[in-house]
Amino acid sequence: MRKSPRSHHDSTLDDVLASRLARQHERHRYRRRRTTVGIGPRFQREGCEWLAFCSNDYLGLAGDPRLAEGLAEGARRFGTGGGASHLVCGHSEAHARLEARLAEWTGCQRALLFSSGYQANLGVFSALLGRGDYALHDRFNHASLLDGTRLAGARLMRFAHGDAKDCGQHLAMLDSARHKLVISDGVFSMDGDVADLAALAEQCSRHRAWLMVDDAHGFGVLGANGGGTRQSQGIDPAVVPVLVGTLGKALGTQGAFVAGSDALIEALIQFARPYVYTTSLSPALAWATLTSLDIVRDEPERRDHLFTLVERFRNGAVGLSAFGLHLMPSRTPIQPLVIGSTREGGDNAVAALKLASALEAAGIWCTAIRPPTVPAGTARLRITLSAAHDVADVDRLLEALHDCARRLGSAQESPT
Repeated sequence: MRKSPRSHHDSTLDDVLASRLARQHERHRYRRRRTTVGIGPRFQREGCEWLAFCSNDYLGLAGDPRLAEGLAEGARRFGTGGGASHLVCGHSEAHARLEARLAEWTGCQRALLFSSGYQANLGVFSALLGRGDYALHDRFNHASLLDGTRLAGARLMRFAHGDAKDCGQHLAMLDSARHKLVISDGVFSMDGDVADLAALAEQCSRHRAWLMVDDAHGFGVLGANGGGTRQSQGIDPAVVPVLVGTLGKALGTQGAFVAGSDALIEALIQFARPYVYTTSLSPALAWATLTSLDIVRDEPERRDHLFTLVERFRNGAVGLSAFGLHLMPSRTPIQPLVIGSTREGGDNAVAALKLASALEAAGIWCTAIRPPTVPAGTARLRITLSAAHDVADVDRLLEALHDCARRLGSAQESPT
């Protein structure tokens, strides 16, 4: 007997996944991990040293030996693992001390630790929102914020990026809604620009909405004391009732926190599922983060040096527009360089990959960011600067960018 042809219902799991992976290749969206040795702006990879401009270690603390010593001391005192969730027996003295310091640092009544920024965001939504409630997002918010809304069952709406007036117009249509939460990044991770928190807070006050700010990329970097976007804009803590920050970027360790009122933190302890059902953050890491906070407080010269590098890079990158490389208007350590055309529907992912590859040939590691992480037609190099870089590093990057852009542009213009 002849065998019946296989239908799509007969496909194995590997068949289905192979098709999806092939499609990812075709769309130039396939991502690969690279194994590294070392920490800081210089990594060893595949037997070679690379000067990296793609890390979120903005203050250069991830490789600071004082944090390593704090981590070792924390491991000796409290162990390496939490052992259980915070609500069972996993909440140690290290966690309690760090939460108290973070509350003081942010000017809030209390703070609550989470194992990652992703979990912190999911935890807030699971505790504060449910079906019938509304979450109004800046269009460029981080994926974890969008995922948290969907998992909570709330209705997701978006306002135009950085446009508080558009946010207010959306809120005006929701005046009868039970709960409304407006959510914005403090510093936007792919564009490097900063939200106008006062304008958003005004709209929230007018329409009886709550404001949540994810300051993952601002905390430790912006503000006179590294207090983040809110501090840099002179915003009273009470104006932003829900503040999220991470420890794995400027602070150089791992984890995240939510800061706010006593009532907010108690509600998260009771109702935030990613908090209730997760083993606590390593107490050794929590102990090391106390050292990190001391350094951020006591060494403002790190931030001063970082922003000197930002200005040097921006001044040196002016001429890149002649090669179709467009530097976005960011004054933070995130310096996105959009490749070629940004017309709607255009696909510049291949050009971004070529430029990243050319930089790699020059010993510089800077990842190409492609859709869906960024909108179609805006593929870019997401260049990030660190206080661990020096002026010579930035000059080397600028020289390589100009050289690679010139060579790639000439190759495109050459007749076949």
